[in-house]
Amino acid sequence: MTRVWKWNRPVTVREVLEDLQQERSIAYTTVMTVLDNLHQKGWVRREAEGRAYRYEAVSTRAAYAAALMNDAWSQSDNPAAALVAFFGMMSEEQRQALTDAVRMVQGPEATETRGTPDRPDENPASVRDDTGR
Repeated sequence: MTRVWKWNRPVTVREVLEDLQQERSIAYTTVMTVLDNLHQKGWVRREAEGRAYRYEAVSTRAAYAAALMNDAWSQSDNPAAALVAFFGMMSEEQRQALTDAVRMVQGPEATETRGTPDRPDENPASVRDDTGR
C-alpha cells in the first residue's frame, strides 16, 4: 500500500516491482499476488489496461490508519483504559496533533462551551485508568 499511496495514481505491478527492486530482490508474482490480495480485501481498485491491471488506492493512508486504530480499539475489553494507555505512549507532537484533531471535530462552538486551558470546565469529561490517571 505504501507504494500505491506514494504515487497517488493508478500503478501497474511492473512499476511497483521496479520500485521495490531498488531496495531488495522480489519476484513479479509476489507483487502481483499482494496487489491482488489488496484488491480482494477492497483496499485497491483495479482497471484493466491491455493484459495488465492498474491499481489505485480506495482510501487515503490516513483513513487506513484510522480504520486500524478503530479496529484495535473496538476489540478491547476496556476501551477507556486502552485509550489511556495509547495516549501514554504518544510523543508531545502526537498529543498536540490529537488536541488539534479533537478541536477540528468539535468545531468552533465547542471552544465557547468547553472553556479554555486557563479556565477549564467545572465538570470535565475524563477517562481514568486503574492508576487514577
